[in-house]
Amino acid sequence: MSPILPTRRGSKGRHHIHLHHCSSGGSHSRCDSPDRNLDLYSSPGSRSQTPDQAKSNNELVVCFGELLIDFVPTVGGLSLADAPAFKKAPGGAPANVAVGIARLGGNAAFVGKVGDDEFGYMLVEVLKENRVETKACRFDPNARTALAFVTLRADGEREFMFYRNPSADMLFETKELDTDILKAAAILHFGSISLITEPSRSTHMEAMKVAREAGCLLSYDPNLRLPLWPSPEAAKEGIKSIWDEADIIKVSDEEVVFLTGGDPTKDENNMRMFHPKCKLMLVTEGGEGCRYYTPKFRGKVGGIKVQVVDTTGAGDAFCAGLLSNLVKDPGLIDVSTWFSDKADHFLVIF
Repeated sequence: MSPILPTRRGSKGRHHIHLHHCSSGGSHSRCDSPDRNLDLYSSPGSRSQTPDQAKSNNELVVCFGELLIDFVPTVGGLSLADAPAFKKAPGGAPANVAVGIARLGGNAAFVGKVGDDEFGYMLVEVLKENRVETKACRFDPNARTALAFVTLRADGEREFMFYRNPSADMLFETKELDTDILKAAAILHFGSISLITEPSRSTHMEAMKVAREAGCLLSYDPNLRLPLWPSPEAAKEGIKSIWDEADIIKVSDEEVVFLTGGDPTKDENNMRMFHPKCKLMLVTEGGEGCRYYTPKFRGKVGGIKVQVVDTTGAGDAFCAGLLSNLVKDPGLIDVSTWFSDKADHFLVIF
């Protein structure tokens, strides 16, 4: 097993992470996002509690999955091939969500694996600087930290290129799980990337099992990244393999089209994805807002129009806002009149 809290190596510098303000969520190019590369070197306003303290208040959110380095072009609007240079930025959807929750004054922990290398230590340091609990992070001496090159082209589409052959996060083993922190959580949040290969898939499944048995809510944002899957068919199968286990599901309109082949603006189509155990499902529509579904009620909240700078991480910011509210009052999703008078507070918190 890799060391849990190693001594930080290398120089300490300012870091940035892809986490953006977004009123309506969504992981695609139409989501409104006023800020780019929020400076996460500075600490949040409220000091996070320890997992045990958070458990007593039932407000700890544990995020499981990938933590990686994004390389973004120094000049926007170009393809990866045409970019003159790149700068590094911490990334990984579950890690973004953890940082977002901590920056909103909440209690968050991250569970995952990075390489025993300078990038891995830098990433964990960024989490610590933002008061995200990192005791469940692992370091692999035989694999590198994952890398991703990402750009927003002039046509508004994002372009990705991943380096994972394999990366440390793909080698996260069940025996390396910190089950205590999973049992301390009120919510366990995760995506689908850790489901792609073994042993990370089995570790993901075990984390869900431990959290479920401890009474946690399970939160799922598939965060579709087709280039990482062997095929579109494998992606659909993998994403759907844990769908019916999630209490809370956040999915973008583009992901709805991919998974169902139907129209995400039609409630009858979206309800095809709603399963008996689900307590809340949200379909984000970029700048147009968000549709929400529960066993008792459904509706739509419009977005706030802003000047779009970059949408990378907007869906993660949406999840952070969502979970930071739900963890404080899980009963919110059980009250049929709640959205009518508090939706703006719940969904537009940035």
